[in-house]
Amino acid sequence: MTTVSVRTDTHEVALNYDDVRFQATLSLETLEPGVHIIHLTAWTDVPVIPPVLTLSFVHPARDIHASWHPSLNRNNSFHADWMRKLRSNAATSAPVFSLMNASSRNRLTFAFSDALNTVLYTGCIREESAEFLCSIQLFTEESAPIAEYQAALRIDTRDLLYFECLKEVQEWWSRMPEYSPASIPKLAKSPMYSTWYSMHQEVTAARIEQQCRIAKELGMSTVIVDDGWQTGDNRRGYAYTGDWEAYEGKFPDMRHHVDTVHKLGMKLILWYSVPFIGQHSKAWERFKDKILRFSEGQGAGVLDPRYPEVREYIIGKYEQAVREWDLDGFKLDFVDAFYSSESTSVSVTEGRDIHSIPEAVDRLLSDSIGRLRQLKPDIMVEFRQTYIGPAMRKYGNMLRASDCPNDSIQNRVRTNDIRLLCGDTAVHADMIMWHEKEPVESAALQLINTLFSVPQISVLLDRLPPEHKRMLHYWLTLWNDYREVLLNGKLEPMNPELLYPLVRASQGDVSLIAVYSDVVVPLSTNEGRIREWVVVNGRLRDGVYIEVSESIGPAEVELRTCCGDPIGAYELELSVGIHKLAIPPAGIGRLSLPNMSI
Repeated sequence: MTTVSVRTDTHEVALNYDDVRFQATLSLETLEPGVHIIHLTAWTDVPVIPPVLTLSFVHPARDIHASWHPSLNRNNSFHADWMRKLRSNAATSAPVFSLMNASSRNRLTFAFSDALNTVLYTGCIREESAEFLCSIQLFTEESAPIAEYQAALRIDTRDLLYFECLKEVQEWWSRMPEYSPASIPKLAKSPMYSTWYSMHQEVTAARIEQQCRIAKELGMSTVIVDDGWQTGDNRRGYAYTGDWEAYEGKFPDMRHHVDTVHKLGMKLILWYSVPFIGQHSKAWERFKDKILRFSEGQGAGVLDPRYPEVREYIIGKYEQAVREWDLDGFKLDFVDAFYSSESTSVSVTEGRDIHSIPEAVDRLLSDSIGRLRQLKPDIMVEFRQTYIGPAMRKYGNMLRASDCPNDSIQNRVRTNDIRLLCGDTAVHADMIMWHEKEPVESAALQLINTLFSVPQISVLLDRLPPEHKRMLHYWLTLWNDYREVLLNGKLEPMNPELLYPLVRASQGDVSLIAVYSDVVVPLSTNEGRIREWVVVNGRLRDGVYIEVSESIGPAEVELRTCCGDPIGAYELELSVGIHKLAIPPAGIGRLSLPNMSI
């Protein structure tokens, strides 16, 4: 075993590997006190399959009460050192890990530069010493022979709020040419209608057009036509997937349908499952020997993107759809299904031109987006969690929370998780749905929990009770009014270990605060810049408590219900101390300083 190491002012970082043909060095770069870059260089005289490389260091478990990583979800527990490591590559998560205290202050954030290839990483607790064992493992999957490898480990121990450190991590990645983010079309950050939860595979041109007429009136700009447009089989499997031809029984003329939606003032995005080829598709015989694996349950295989013929077929279908149907975008699903089974070799096979599956996925998506943008520069492309890392941002301009039907809390957690690393890429909520007989305040929580992301509505709008429709219109209008603050302002999602009980976004002189638990809201002018606060009660209880630490003076207060109905307006002296705002369940309170219109 060969070991090389380098010491920062806080950690000794070691590199271990077992192959005498390889040489490796670690070098230290200090960006500022508390922020270090460990540069890794490994090489050999002739290309060989690289050994497993392991970077590791330990961090004392002092003043640490929570952790965060991109695939956290609602499992906020620490991992023990005997548990399975986290995994990332181009199509799965991202190699970054953060430890923080109970006040959301950073104690350690580390990230790795290689977000393309498979990386196993962890920040796990070692029971014997009460230390966190932090490690990055490379080349755990068979790869092509290489002669040189370079990467970098970023370690940040500054006493900042954890989300400030994560913001710098995404900026670090974004400056790397290989992860340069895609441009964001304006409409990617506008409310959308989705057919998935409202219709599932029972979509038709007529049903969609009926919903679009109402959606446009309510403030939505785009419709996402999900699975079902390409098949008459409504059993949710993928046995008929892969030809990507509109099923005439549902869409007798797809181009006419797209034109009709455009005339209604909306854009249209179409769903595609990128890797699947169904056993009942016309293309099955052509590609059945070019798959990574076959799923009996789905009735479909996963195409192997290492074959240029596979990549060209997939890309050609997308180009054909834009040319013939005038599509405005694609919902590209199941990108994270591109992986090999244990029995699938990644070695050279006749017909393949790429060894590595992550590298082949990168090539497929890079070529897809490059060629689609030549046809339509403002093409919209949605990717779904967990493929939301820095590599994905260079192909897609919409990152959506993974499916969590009717689960507003999960939607809140997932959208905020994505926001922490996405920069200016549009983050979308999972499709928002609720029962038509739901109490209107409870239905409003579905929107309130996803305020800091782009809403995708997926209910049958023509069946909504009038009160629900009023509520939906009010929240979409409010969201559009504050869109710049919500999406482009400074985001502060507090306490991920408590599922983000308070989230704030501020821009210019406006601060919007959503409260999801029984917490006291700290109110500050941020050195005099903030002149208006919008406080959203994301609970089914009356009243929100605010705490003023420095006297602000008189403010005009306006209270509204979840449907936007005014229920009170008065002046409140914002003196030092705690004040109660009588905001109703799922309602809002606006506080504005004198000379500001509310």
